[in-house]
Amino acid sequence: MATELAEGAMAPSFTLPRDGGGEVSLADFRGRKLVLYFYPKADTPGCTREAQAFSKLADEFTTAGTAVLGVSADPVKAQNKFKAKYDLAIPLVSDETHAMLEAYGAWGEKSMYGRKFLGVFRVTFLIDARGRIVRIWRNVKVPGHAEAVLAATKTG
Repeated sequence: MATELAEGAMAPSFTLPRDGGGEVSLADFRGRKLVLYFYPKADTPGCTREAQAFSKLADEFTTAGTAVLGVSADPVKAQNKFKAKYDLAIPLVSDETHAMLEAYGAWGEKSMYGRKFLGVFRVTFLIDARGRIVRIWRNVKVPGHAEAVLAATKTG
């Protein structure tokens, strides 16, 4: 796993496929703030609630001059189905190679029911208009998280 990123560091660049086709890069967001939220798996209960919460606030994030991207290791096809099934308003990015996930410290060993496995950590980054990380939320709990991130975009 890559070194853990810290607030104040430059955000690692990336170019990845996104839902609906095409690619998205960190450079696409120069000049405005970006929220990157990493989630373990499309169409699971916690990830669905988190995506719905960010989607519900999409207009408010736009008003705050902030783009939002959801990132997981799911293939684009799964991201497309997830987005359509729940009518999500935010772009979903696929990192099947785990390169971006590792660069952001969002990929590593997890444990569930005594079983260890590699997976995506639920972590969120707020990146400023110059590409610098201004806030990191680790070990995210879904209830109230999107609202807390929105509040931080208005101050940070």
